[in-house]
Amino acid sequence: MMKQDWKKHDSEIRPGMVVEGKWHHKKYLIKKKLGAGAIGSVYLCDVNGSPAALKISDNSTSMTVEVNVLKSLEKVQGSRLGPYLLDVDDWTSPLGTKYAFYVMEYLKGEALGPFIHQHGREWIGVFMIQLLEDLNKLHQSGWVFGDLKTENLMVIQTPPRLRWVDVGGTTQIGRAIKEYTEFYDRGYWGMGTRRAEPSYDLFAFVMVFLHVYYPKRFEKGGNPEATLMRKLNEVKALTPYRHVLKKALTGKYTSSSDMKKELVQVLQRFQQQKQTRTQTRKKTKTSKPAAALELGGMTFLALGYYLLSLLF
Repeated sequence: MMKQDWKKHDSEIRPGMVVEGKWHHKKYLIKKKLGAGAIGSVYLCDVNGSPAALKISDNSTSMTVEVNVLKSLEKVQGSRLGPYLLDVDDWTSPLGTKYAFYVMEYLKGEALGPFIHQHGREWIGVFMIQLLEDLNKLHQSGWVFGDLKTENLMVIQTPPRLRWVDVGGTTQIGRAIKEYTEFYDRGYWGMGTRRAEPSYDLFAFVMVFLHVYYPKRFEKGGNPEATLMRKLNEVKALTPYRHVLKKALTGKYTSSSDMKKELVQVLQRFQQQKQTRTQTRKKTKTSKPAAALELGGMTFLALGYYLLSLLF
């Protein structure tokens, strides 16, 4: 069914055509397709010379839910959880098909995995804290992300910060998860239910950072839990956070704030250990700057970027 919907979108919506809203009469020049999901397809478009992202679907009910989610996220004080909503309207294609669409800000950035591989593993702790802060605000507002995965995250520069690019799977706490991707779904791994609760997102949180080091993903095997623990143990870059991540996989945290507190303690402890080792080794002046950027935790440079990001 989903593949048929994608083909229908692709046959009726092509680069170069203009989508004009039925009610607001705003015009959007379609530039290219950005992606597709269970509900609809997302296109890069041009509106009055500025880029925007247009999501369109023939499932008006689901689209209304997504719009309500975006509006709810905008009400979370002091946060930029999801893309800013710019317009909501309907459109009838030249073939007579009726669509619902909404337009949101176009977030241009870099995928999480390539950013970490290029800029250094010290950013892992920074992005973990950022993501847990945002998830906590989302959970406190009564929602869970649901379809949390690397494809729905993007690193925005100046300063580097994770942003959510698709909140289509967001579900009210207490309900059944409405949209998920198997690799990130604890139900698929036999590690819990698909009930919308903070611990569901925290499981997916771990899978996001595992996926950074297993871009091709991996099969669950005969003992899914043992597979996950083995894969986690094999990633040296995640060693400082391993204890916290294992607790998240096994549902030991009931809130993202609890997980964040423990993760901050890990980062602080590791930084103190680094400073102690540096002092005892009596590094020369030329070698100290290199040591300050070693892998393992939140370095002073990354910490500075992180604190700066809180102001934006």
